[in-house]
Amino acid sequence: NPCLLEGWQMTEVRICHLYPNHMNIYGDRGNISVLTKRLQWRGYSSSVTNVGIGDKFSPDDFDLCYLGGGQDKDQNLIAFDLAEKAPAIRSAADDGVSFLWVCGGIQLAGKRYVDASGSELLGVGILDLETIAGTERLIGDIAIRSSVDGREFTVVGYENHIGQTYLGSDSRPLGKVLHGYGNNSFDQVEGAVQQRVIGTYLHGPLLPKNPDLADLILTWALEHRISESVSLEKLDDNFAVNAHKRAVSRAGLKR
Repeated sequence: NPCLLEGWQMTEVRICHLYPNHMNIYGDRGNISVLTKRLQWRGYSSSVTNVGIGDKFSPDDFDLCYLGGGQDKDQNLIAFDLAEKAPAIRSAADDGVSFLWVCGGIQLAGKRYVDASGSELLGVGILDLETIAGTERLIGDIAIRSSVDGREFTVVGYENHIGQTYLGSDSRPLGKVLHGYGNNSFDQVEGAVQQRVIGTYLHGPLLPKNPDLADLILTWALEHRISESVSLEKLDDNFAVNAHKRAVSRAGLKR
């Protein structure tokens, strides 16, 4: 039984869903559903705590932290509150908590975002990057080739952003762009990885058609929970694999 690990029975992964009422315009709640179901199918339990404006974020309470995408007005609305939570969020990242921050999330995970008017929005600094608004929107199907934590896999999704994101030396890309734009108009890389923090512009939602990425994030979360190395059993991912292949084909790539 996969949930019987060194005395742990029904190991519970504690998930934090940040600002679900403000940052959820791309069906991003679907990512939470994928994470909880893939745990359930393997015999693990999970709890999802919604943390919104004015709510406390305690770094010791979670194994996985998720933030989805939102409109610019919502991003600006949560930014001040997020800045107050920033020290606790950085502490969680340093402790090995798993993070997935999507679209507007990758911008807020970085050091700063400069909008089209030149106004600066400070991020939490768990990813070494900055984002500056461009003049053209980067939009369309995207596919990238990732190599993270010794695993190699293709990630597919949809991007729609005007921000141009540039990585610093402490962050590495989530993947190399096979089709689409990625972080900006020049580098041909997408996303960022630092510690066990992943930021990406890919949504749609992201995880239903990318089971390899979902399982990497869950492995990190479980290892944080039990302080041991984890190897997840394979699942019957026929539907997810077919969705992935369809997205690869739509991006104009060979399967």
